[in-house]
Amino acid sequence: MDFTFTAEEERFRAELRAFLAAELPAWWRGMFVDDPRAMPFTRELCRKLAARGWLTMAWPREHGGAAAGPWLQAVLREEMWAHDEPRGPQYMNLNYIGPCIMRFGSDAQKARFLPPMAAGDVLWTQGFSEPGAGSDLAAVATRAERRGDGFVVTGQKVWNSYADAPADWCFLLVRTSSEGKRHEGLSLLLLDMRTPGITVRPIDSMAGPHELNEIFLDEVVVPDDCLLGRAGQGWEIVTAGLTFERVGIARYARAGRVIELLVEHVNATGLARDPHVRRQLASLRVRYEAARLLSYHAISLQAAGRVPTVEVSIARLHNTEIEQLVSDVGLEILGLTGQLTADDPAAPLAGLVHRQWVRTIPTTITAGTLEVQKNIVAERGLGLPRVR
Repeated sequence: MDFTFTAEEERFRAELRAFLAAELPAWWRGMFVDDPRAMPFTRELCRKLAARGWLTMAWPREHGGAAAGPWLQAVLREEMWAHDEPRGPQYMNLNYIGPCIMRFGSDAQKARFLPPMAAGDVLWTQGFSEPGAGSDLAAVATRAERRGDGFVVTGQKVWNSYADAPADWCFLLVRTSSEGKRHEGLSLLLLDMRTPGITVRPIDSMAGPHELNEIFLDEVVVPDDCLLGRAGQGWEIVTAGLTFERVGIARYARAGRVIELLVEHVNATGLARDPHVRRQLASLRVRYEAARLLSYHAISLQAAGRVPTVEVSIARLHNTEIEQLVSDVGLEILGLTGQLTADDPAAPLAGLVHRQWVRTIPTTITAGTLEVQKNIVAERGLGLPRVR
């Protein structure tokens, strides 16, 4: 397969890099830092991207996009992730929440929810996992009882990124029925986070600045026009959404950027004379190329009008593993100084490797664990029987 980018795509990459070089401040280290400037900055940057037609460039024109092809969108994803994803939480709107509303939503829902996403004016959080339902999403227990012309929701969600940003809306998976198989009773609600009865509680972790939260829902009223699709269609919507999300995150691009900076560092400090260091970095580069090409294979299927499933899981396996491996090898190469954080002037690469390490701890869990991805490959790709 030939994955060479066209002249148009390379021109766009150069223009995008110039834009980011001009717009990203020297203090930018990504979202999950103790810096109150991060969220206001990413909101403003997304508005600038929207003004240029870059925020939702792959969306259809009728929904505020530019109808750009998958490869042009891949260039955008690569550059964003290589620069610590300055779109912040809005990548969720763009990659899978918006597309799910396009696919399953009513005309009124599309008109209501998609324009604010395309303008960069709204933040969403995802409400899937629960204390008793993580990889096994069919075990979701948060109840949504139909009352009158809406639903009353009671339950708890966990591991919710950006819920305290504060998020404006939540893409909420709930149980509307206990009849039949577990996944048949799930539905998807579009929840206004300003609704009474919602409590958001940050989750502290060893990684430092928190990313995740818990959401508690106590008799929260959701109107019927915020039911996405049909009641009982939640499993189908979530499955589609997770597929969009997995192919929409260019983790390999972030890993590739860290590798480049490590190579510059070892060349500048003389560490490159160590053959073991050279072998480690060469091995990382090979793993990076494998992850990149597997991602391109999934994108090529999209470009051909197909929906990649097994291919997305294979790419995600390699993407998440290389992202974690880069930080592990980086810490080994830098030694004890690699554990210094950005606020220490002696930290090599401004604390990049330590930040990469703590940020990627949950990488192999989010959007479906590695075990889930391997099961998808085994069952749907290789036709192996399910282990019960």
